[in-house]
Amino acid sequence: MSPAFQETFNLAKGSIPARTDVPLNKFDSCALKSHEDLLAAIKDNSLVPSMAHEMAVSRTVRGEFLDLVTNFFNSDMSSADAVNALAKAVKRAQQP
Repeated sequence: MSPAFQETFNLAKGSIPARTDVPLNKFDSCALKSHEDLLAAIKDNSLVPSMAHEMAVSRTVRGEFLDLVTNFFNSDMSSADAVNALAKAVKRAQQP
């Protein structure tokens, strides 16, 4: 993926380029901070895998998490109830 395509794609998607050689002059302050954080994580070897792409957690755990977050934002669920529900969902997702 060329730097030009990465720029076009990520500006449309609202994310930052995976490549570190893409000019960021068209990106907003949030993207610039994300890119800065990415470079720092690469430098100090603290980069973690993506939950969104099922690299950090299983599909089941990811599904439980996304279902809970969706329910939280589309209801009057309290933060405390969401935390409890998330803990139960993760335990449920880890069952064989």
